[in-house]
Amino acid sequence: MLPIEKFTFGVGDRFAHQAGAQLRAFEQLANDGVEVTPVWNKSNREHTFVGSQPQSVYDAAKTAVEERGWKKPWHIDADHIQLATVDPFLPCSDFFTIDVADSIGKAASADDVNAFVEAHGELIGTLTLDGLSSPLQVSKQDVKRVAQQYLLAVKEAAEIYRYIAAAKGADHVIAEISMDETDNPQTPPELLVILAAIADEKIPVQTIAPKFTGRFNKGVDYVGDLEQFEREFSDDLAVISHAVKTYGLPETLKLSVHSGSDKFSLYPIIRQCLKRTGAGLHLKTAGTTWLEEIIGLAEAGGDGLALAKEIYSYALEHVDEFCAPYASVIDIDKNKLPDADTVNAWSGPRLASAIRHLQDNEHFNPHMRQLLHVSFKVAAKQGSRYTDLLKANETIVAGEVTKNIYDRHLRPLFVGS
Repeated sequence: MLPIEKFTFGVGDRFAHQAGAQLRAFEQLANDGVEVTPVWNKSNREHTFVGSQPQSVYDAAKTAVEERGWKKPWHIDADHIQLATVDPFLPCSDFFTIDVADSIGKAASADDVNAFVEAHGELIGTLTLDGLSSPLQVSKQDVKRVAQQYLLAVKEAAEIYRYIAAAKGADHVIAEISMDETDNPQTPPELLVILAAIADEKIPVQTIAPKFTGRFNKGVDYVGDLEQFEREFSDDLAVISHAVKTYGLPETLKLSVHSGSDKFSLYPIIRQCLKRTGAGLHLKTAGTTWLEEIIGLAEAGGDGLALAKEIYSYALEHVDEFCAPYASVIDIDKNKLPDADTVNAWSGPRLASAIRHLQDNEHFNPHMRQLLHVSFKVAAKQGSRYTDLLKANETIVAGEVTKNIYDRHLRPLFVGS
C-alpha cells in the first residue's frame, strides 16, 4: 500500500481554479509548525454536475504544487467511487474513497454470516479496550446483526479495492472505506465488527469514514449533542487502535470525518482527542471553496456581484431540484431564504456577510449558505463567464479561499485558538 500521512485534509475545488489558494493555507500551517497533507477530492457526482473530468483535479493540483514549490506529500482523492464509476479516476488518483453505502443493510448469505460469527468469538462478551469511556457489551446476536447488515458491503469494498489495486498496483493506492452516507450511525461496537470483517477481506484500509451521531450538514456547523459526539469519537479511536493490534490492519489506519467543513463546534473536541491519543485524522471538505468563490465575487462588486446575485436568484427558483440530491445532509427552511428582490438590493459586503460562515455576524444566513452550497451547477452553466470572473478577481477570491481554510479550519483543528 501507499502509506498515508498522519494528518490529511480533503479540499474540494469544484471548478479547478483555487488549488494554489488552497495550498497556501497548508503552507501557512506548516509555518506554524504543523504538517498536514492536502488531498484534493471531487466525486463522480460533482464531475457529472459540472461537466468536468477526474484528470482536471490532478492537473490543477499539480500546477499549484509546481508553481508554489510544494515539496511535501499531496494526494488526489477519487471521492465516493463505486465499481461502475472508478475507471476514469484510475490514471490520476492515488487516494480512493470506496463508497459502499448502497449495500449496507442488504443481507449477506446466512452461511457467510454464520461463518463470520463463529470465526470471531473474541468479539462477544464484555470488551475492555484501552481508551474506552466504558466497556463494550457485545452479544453473539449483536455480532450476527451487524454482520447481516454490513458483511455484504465489506465484500463489495474488497471487490472494488482489488480492482483498483490490480489496475494501479497496491503500492500506489490509499484505500478509504466510506459508510457515512447512511440513515443510521455506526456505534463503536459496530465499527469493531466492521473492522474485523475488513481485515478478513484483507483490505489494507487506511481511513474509515463512519456515520457519526448528529447532523453533518453541508457547509454549516454540527447539530447534535457535543458530549455524545466526544464519547463516540473517542471510543472510535480506541476501537481503531484495538483493531490494528488485533487484526493486523495497517498502523496508519485512522478516522475520516466526512462533510467535515464548518463543523466549528467539533474542532476543539477532535483536536483534544487527537492530542490525548496521538491518533491521526482525515477530515474531508468539499463545497466550502465554491462558497468562498461566491463570497469573493460579491466582495469584488461589479460584474462579480451581479453574477453572484443571478446565481442566488436561479437557485431560489430551483430550490427543490438542487436540494433533492443532498436531502440527507442539508436542513433548509425556505421561509428563511430572502427573496431575489431583497438580495438584488444588497451591496457586495452585505451579500458576502450573509454567506460567509461567521456565526456571530448578525447577517449570517445558514439557509442561504446551504442552498448556495448545493447550487454550484448554476455557475457551471455559466461556463467561461463564471471562470473568467474568477480570473479577473483572482486576488480577492483567492484571499477568501485561503483565509477560510487556514483561519476557520486548519488552525482550529490542528493548532487551536
